Amino acid sequence: MNRENKRKTFQKGYYKNHACNEVFVCKSCGREVVPNGAGSDHRNHCPNCLTSLHVDEQPGDRMSECGGHMEPIAVWVKKNGEWAIIHRCRQCGKFSANRIAADDNPMKLMSIAMKPLSEPPFPIERIEEMTRLMGGDGRME
Repeated sequence: MNRENKRKTFQKGYYKNHACNEVFVCKSCGREVVPNGAGSDHRNHCPNCLTSLHVDEQPGDRMSECGGHMEPIAVWVKKNGEWAIIHRCRQCGKFSANRIAADDNPMKLMSIAMKPLSEPPFPIERIEEMTRLMGGDGRME
């Protein structure tokens, strides 16, 4: 093991302050992921399927022993308009947020963003009834 690899393995928070230039194969979809094109020095998810691995307890520390797949479950928009992906670990359930990358799959991002509208948490047939209960007339025009 060379000195740089040793530092990456044993120095706490190494990836928080250093670029992650490694090429890796996505454990979920099998695509090769390269750091170029991300628009950031910190590639932490696959640009194709948006899946990540649970390797950090705190960003960049590589201290998690879980190693589970972090599936993209939602997106949120920060105050400055930047989008972030909410990931949930399939193994332990931990949540994390990661900035989107420049080369992320736009169709996958939009499908995640639209999911609450396409699968509402209530029967869509009850919208008129709920509107009346909230003081509206119940008509959808």
